[in-house]
Amino acid sequence: MTERRKAETRTEIARAAAALFVRQGLRATRAEDIAQAAGIAPRTFYRYFATKEEAVAPLYATGAQRWAEAVRSAPAHLTVPQALEHAVHHTLTPGLGVSTASWEWVRTLIRLAGTSPALRKVWAEVCQQSDQNLAEILTTRLSSTTAVNGGVGGDGIREAEAGEAADERAGRTDVAVRPAPPAPDTPDLRFAAAVAGAAVRVAVESWAATTSPPTGPQGPAALALRNLGSLRGFGWGDGQG
Repeated sequence: MTERRKAETRTEIARAAAALFVRQGLRATRAEDIAQAAGIAPRTFYRYFATKEEAVAPLYATGAQRWAEAVRSAPAHLTVPQALEHAVHHTLTPGLGVSTASWEWVRTLIRLAGTSPALRKVWAEVCQQSDQNLAEILTTRLSSTTAVNGGVGGDGIREAEAGEAADERAGRTDVAVRPAPPAPDTPDLRFAAAVAGAAVRVAVESWAATTSPPTGPQGPAALALRNLGSLRGFGWGDGQG
């Protein structure tokens, strides 16, 4: 079986598990029920997941990964706070990242994580991995910002332009552009990623604890933007709060 097919099978099992958890509850759902709903044998289920709670980990992870990747793909000229807000708009706004109907599933699964220690552990592990991924993404973004701007003052642009002019005067057209060295993965960067992750995670968890619709001033996107806004002045690692 190819890695792609394995990933697809994991997702199929996760969706079957989530549907059962939402419809009949976590306690009433057995691993065998999930296997039957996914169209696989129980022994196949246990090849992928050790417990029924772990079966929804891919869905938790998909949401976290979508948010982190939106930060990565945010326009390069945006500061870190702007990139984080850009990612919130593109992943937490119903209809852009996740459909409105799917958000109700999200609400139920997060609520269940609050009542089940085993499911809470799965959720916490996914969030921790997401923070690690975000730290790597921020490192890459800061490296790119440094390469383009040469720091906040923009000296790097002037130096690059001066170098290009000198090369043109010398008739050199084959000069390779050397990528900037990656920004160091410092404790400050990891802390910044954890703060950003917490701002979004608390927003989603706070919304899930209510009956508010996923849109509007009490929706996850609005709450996350409010949390990020309260962090204005926080040092995100690029010198721009």
